Amino acid sequence: MSAPYDDDGFDLEENSVDDLDGFGDGIDRDDDDVPMQSNAELVLLHDAAHVWHPYTQHHQAPLPVPIVRAKGAWLYDANERPILDAISSWWVTTHGHCQDDIIDAITEQAKRLDQVIFAGFTHEPAAALAAELVQRLPRGLSKIFFSDDGSTAVEVAIKLSLQSFANRGTPRRLIAALNNAYHGDTFGAMAASGRGVFTQMYEPLLFEVARLPDPTEGDTIAALDALIAERGSELAAVIVEPLVLGASGMRVWDEQVLQDIRERTAAAGVHLIADEVLTGFGRTGPLFACERADVRPDLLCMSKGLTGGVLPLGATAATEDIFDAFRSADRAKTFFHGHSYTANPIACAAALASLELFDDDSEDDRVRIEVAHARHLDALRRVKGVRTVRQIGTIAAVELDAPAGYLSDIGRELAAYALQEGVLLRPLGNVAYCLPPYCITDEELDLVYGVMHRFLGGARAEMLTTGGPVDD
Repeated sequence: MSAPYDDDGFDLEENSVDDLDGFGDGIDRDDDDVPMQSNAELVLLHDAAHVWHPYTQHHQAPLPVPIVRAKGAWLYDANERPILDAISSWWVTTHGHCQDDIIDAITEQAKRLDQVIFAGFTHEPAAALAAELVQRLPRGLSKIFFSDDGSTAVEVAIKLSLQSFANRGTPRRLIAALNNAYHGDTFGAMAASGRGVFTQMYEPLLFEVARLPDPTEGDTIAALDALIAERGSELAAVIVEPLVLGASGMRVWDEQVLQDIRERTAAAGVHLIADEVLTGFGRTGPLFACERADVRPDLLCMSKGLTGGVLPLGATAATEDIFDAFRSADRAKTFFHGHSYTANPIACAAALASLELFDDDSEDDRVRIEVAHARHLDALRRVKGVRTVRQIGTIAAVELDAPAGYLSDIGRELAAYALQEGVLLRPLGNVAYCLPPYCITDEELDLVYGVMHRFLGGARAEMLTTGGPVDD
C-alpha cells in the first residue's frame, strides 16, 4: 500500500520531518509566481521547522496536510483534492465553511471597526449579540460575559460562581463535576475535567473537585444527594456537559438525570453550570441542549459554533442574581477578569450573522441529518467490529470493538484510512463520530459512512499487514 497522501505529492516515506530540517532558508515570500505545489512544499518546510501542533506527537506524526481553501462541507488541499469535513473541523463549523452571509458580515464590520478595548467602551455588534443570545437562551440567563474560547468561557463560569458566594459573605469553594467530563485545557477547566491523559500530568496543581459518576456508568443523583448532605454548605456549583460527554467518546446521557441535577442544585442553593461549548447551536436538536431537557442553568458556557466556526469567541451567560452579587460600592467585589480581545467586533459580527442562519431551513437540515444518521447507525450496529452506536441530534458515534481509551490505536488507523479516502475523521480513541456541518447532503453522509464500512470490512487489516503509517 502506498504511503498516505502520496497522490498529492507528500510521500511520508520520502519526506520525513527530519529531512526538512534547515530547508526553506532565504525563501522569497513575495514571489507571486511560485507554483501551487511549490507553495505547499514551502508551507511544510516552515511548518516542520517552527510549528507545534495541538494534540500531536511530533516524534511519529506524518506531515500535516496543507489546506488552501474550503467551501460548504469540503476542504481542499494544495492540489485541489477535496476532503469531506465530517467533524466540522473540531466541532466548530455549523453552517459550512466560508458561508457567504458570515463572510460578508465580517468584511463589512472590518471596514468600520476592527477592535476596541471592552472595558469602558462598547459597540453595536457586542450589544446586539448579547441581546440576541439572551432572547435565544433558556429563560433567566440575562447577562453575557464575552471571552475567547470554550476553556475561557468555563473559567469565567467557575470564577463567577465562586466569587458570587464570596461577595455575599458566604464563601463556598467546592466545585462538583462528572467523571469522564472534558471542559477544556486551561487550569480551571482541567480541574473540572475527568482525570485522564489530558490532565494527569498536571494533577498535583489542580484544585479539588468533587466527582460524581458519569451518568452512563453510575447513579449520579444518589452521589449528588450524598455530596449535598455531607458538604452542601461548601458546594458552589455543579458543572456538566448537558446530555453529551464529548471528548470521552460522545457518551449520551438521559434528560431526566439533568432535570434531577437541576432540582437538587436549585433546592440546595448550588449553581448549575452548563458547558454547552459542544452541545450549543443546534448539535442536540434545539439551539441548546438544556432546552431539550427543559432546564435552566445558572451559568451557560458557549463557544465553537457561536461564530459559525469562523472566528474565535467565547461567552458565558449568567442570571441576574449572579450579576447582582458583583454590584457594590466596594470595588474589590469587581469581577477582575478580562481578555485583550473580549467582544472583538468582527467576531461578534460573525456570531450575529451565524445566529440569523438558525431559521426553519436550518432546523430542517438538522432533522434531515438526524434521520440519515439513524439510518446509517442502524446498519452499522450489525457490523462485525462495532461494539455499540449512539446518537443525539446531529451527533453520531460508533464505538469500535477495540481497546478503549483516547490512545487506542484503532482511532489513528481509521483517521489515516479515512483521509486517504478523502474524508476527515478524528476518532476519540476507539469511538468514531460524525458531527458534520449542517449543509452536508445525504449523499455526502453516505461517503462518510461508506468509509467506516470499508474500514471495518477489511481495509483496516490491509493497512496493518502492509505496515501503512497512521495519523497521530
